[in-house]
Amino acid sequence: MKIAYTGWTWLVNHKDNYVWEFEQFLREVSDLGYQEVENFAFIMDYFDGDAKRVKELLDKYGLKMANLYQHYSDDDEKDYENAIKFIGFMKEIGAKYLNLQGTMWHDEPLVRPLDKEKVLKYAKLSNRIGQLARDNGIIACFHPHAQTAVYSQEEVQLLLDNTDPELVSLCLDTAHTAIAGMDVVDAFRRWADRIAYVHLKDVDPNLDQYDNPMKAFCELGIGTINFRGVYRALKDAGYNGVLCVELDHRPVCNYRSAQISRQYLHNALGL
Repeated sequence: MKIAYTGWTWLVNHKDNYVWEFEQFLREVSDLGYQEVENFAFIMDYFDGDAKRVKELLDKYGLKMANLYQHYSDDDEKDYENAIKFIGFMKEIGAKYLNLQGTMWHDEPLVRPLDKEKVLKYAKLSNRIGQLARDNGIIACFHPHAQTAVYSQEEVQLLLDNTDPELVSLCLDTAHTAIAGMDVVDAFRRWADRIAYVHLKDVDPNLDQYDNPMKAFCELGIGTINFRGVYRALKDAGYNGVLCVELDHRPVCNYRSAQISRQYLHNALGL
């Protein structure tokens, strides 16, 4: 399995600084021994669509771009047109996976009942983008996420039941799975045949201290996720893809959080 890290948290300052921040991200995760990286698909705008420039930076630090991440907007035609653009860019930089995520809400209630119509809408769009991706040698993966319509076990299963396994795979995230109330290892075993990409992050056990459970996400080995169990489940299923570490909120800085997680993967899983 390949170990990757997500870079969007480096790109937080003024847009004139994005290219410098992207290179700093590559420099730091390469130094820590990560093999691949991912980022939000709109990084292509930071480079004015210049895939060659991105590829040169990746090569400079000995890294591969595993994945670009597309957020749906609830405008299906706009999302499909964006997918065409993103997939073209991915082919030029050598990325293999396209993550898809439903539209997030930020107002209360943060957890909402099943919206079957919206899940089926996402399934239809994901099949369409999945066909486009497959035709271009890319694997489309849907990412269940808190504060979206595809989050709970019921919602994930509904989406999977209404997407073609040949076109739409699953990116399962350990932390989002946990805060959705699922047993994480059981979820990885349940959906093993659909998982093509994995996000790793841990969860602070003191969830009631946070106004939003996503603020409880933490570095690997700090929280309650059974990563050894997840790793065994993946190995038992023959998974040999990417394990991508991500962390939304860094207690100190991006480098320190990436370092803690990298050390954990080495010490606990031998990766």
